[in-house]
Amino acid sequence: MCPPLGTATVQDVIEVEQKEGRLCELVVGVLVEKTVGYTESLLAAVIVELLNAFVRPRNLGHVTGEAGTMQLMPDLVRIPDVAYTSWGRLPGGERPKDRVPRVVPNIAIEILSGGNTPREMAEKRKEYFSAGVDLVWEVDPARRCVAVYRSVNDFDTLTESDRIDGAAILPGFELPLAEVFAELDRRR
Repeated sequence: MCPPLGTATVQDVIEVEQKEGRLCELVVGVLVEKTVGYTESLLAAVIVELLNAFVRPRNLGHVTGEAGTMQLMPDLVRIPDVAYTSWGRLPGGERPKDRVPRVVPNIAIEILSGGNTPREMAEKRKEYFSAGVDLVWEVDPARRCVAVYRSVNDFDTLTESDRIDGAAILPGFELPLAEVFAELDRRR
């Protein structure tokens, strides 16, 4: 394997993406390919659109999508499906120029797929909160619900009939989950 297990670096993340077009996360020296299915991408796009409708007019920061690679810690690179990062967390208060910037978002959003295991997601939450993420939303398309984590184990599960809010991170932001999940049912 190239690089050998346990020896990968942020530079390897960049090279794999440039040379092979594959997005990888870096977890303790191991490259983990990030794949996103159609349904997950569709929901991520809807959430990016709705978050940007709130964030951009107020000039609060950036909303990134499923290719927004971020170095959370020296040996940890993650690619949340959607993330909100306030200006205060962006170096110099502007868009980072690095391909894999050292940025910790305020909100990290993961869209679950059939391959995600509870153990994997618990580990991701632990990493996100250890890095300084304020909120983690886990969107479950199959169950049409969102688990809103305020810490590793402190969470509420919201259903399609609920509204998710930005809490203290995005005061005034409200997102009706029915609007997000309705995209799964939209037809011609």
